[in-house]
Amino acid sequence: MKFPRIRILWPQRIAAVLLLLFFAQCLYVIGRTPLSETDYRYALCGREMWERPSAIAGYFTSCGNMQGDGTLAYRVAGAPMSANILLLRVQDAVHRRFDKNYIANPLSGATHDLRHQIKGIPYLLRVPFALFAVWIGGGVWWVSRRLFGNLGGFFALGLFCFSPLVVRYATMPNNEILALWGLYGLIYTAIGIAHAMYGPRRKWRPRILLFTFALGMTAAAHIAAAVFGLIVSAVFMLYVAERRRSNVAPILLMSSCGALVILLASFGFRLHTFLYAFTAGAGLITSSTENARRLFTNPLEFPAWMALAVAIVLYVAVRRSRYFGNTTPLLIALALLFWTTTQVASAPWLWSLPFLFTFTAGVFADALETRSRKLYLALSGCVLLAQAVLCWTSLPRLHG
Repeated sequence: MKFPRIRILWPQRIAAVLLLLFFAQCLYVIGRTPLSETDYRYALCGREMWERPSAIAGYFTSCGNMQGDGTLAYRVAGAPMSANILLLRVQDAVHRRFDKNYIANPLSGATHDLRHQIKGIPYLLRVPFALFAVWIGGGVWWVSRRLFGNLGGFFALGLFCFSPLVVRYATMPNNEILALWGLYGLIYTAIGIAHAMYGPRRKWRPRILLFTFALGMTAAAHIAAAVFGLIVSAVFMLYVAERRRSNVAPILLMSSCGALVILLASFGFRLHTFLYAFTAGAGLITSSTENARRLFTNPLEFPAWMALAVAIVLYVAVRRSRYFGNTTPLLIALALLFWTTTQVASAPWLWSLPFLFTFTAGVFADALETRSRKLYLALSGCVLLAQAVLCWTSLPRLHG
């Protein structure tokens, strides 16, 4: 199997700089935010999933059976803690010293370990979520660049990297940023599979495996996001793969089965707790305008919303902007903005952000190919500069 050559040219370098700036913002917020009881809850129950130090009889963890919370955020939060404890135990076993690096407290258990023996908890706990957000940013840049060219990719990535709302959710344990990560990759991987169907079958397999992985991880983060992603993926695959539609159903069926295995694995292959994911109402949704109203009245994203308003006007007025690459993220974002879950807390409005940024970048990229190129280039630069300044000035109070 031949692997593609990786060429790091100036577009990749600029994208890397933007992602490093985003990661630096996340580290700044993480370092200034004190640990809360919610942080300890994610860390403790995540460690129980990996280590099983103090599971309560009849429940998956001391947090319950996770019927309203996806397991993925707990595992992501607990993995560095469990790895740290494992390293301390290995050091004790190798050196056989009298003064141990790790001494388990039988009375207070993992909470004592977290507070007194694991160093750098804020970073161990939160940095993995920031890295997932960096991964999302890379995906937004890659998709937008493939669709709209370098300028479109940079504009979408800039809007993402200087979004205070994204930074806020990227610097605390939560399933929303992980659902966003899975959903964006899931839908665009499905579109990639549909395009690959016109080529040799050997090019389908890696995309199908990636789609299965994305679907399973999204389900482990939030069942509603996975169901939404599966439905939308099916619609777009059927639309794109006109002459190969007979292959769509088998691909979706196989991917769904693989995703169920991944979801079962996230519950430690415990069937009785795995079934709670489907019986607790986590996938029940209804329509609402409240989330959209709160999102678009948020002053922290004002420059991005101004750019979005311009993009919508251009999309309606200019025919060349109304094509599949622009329409797809717009439709997905509209669907996410106006529904909410009824049984569990979730943030579908957050999942819509990368799709909104992709749509805005696509329309602006089209405008940059017209006679008014200089005007829209200056507008794009002003929007990114204003959004960056607003984001930087809001960092000290994001978790205040």
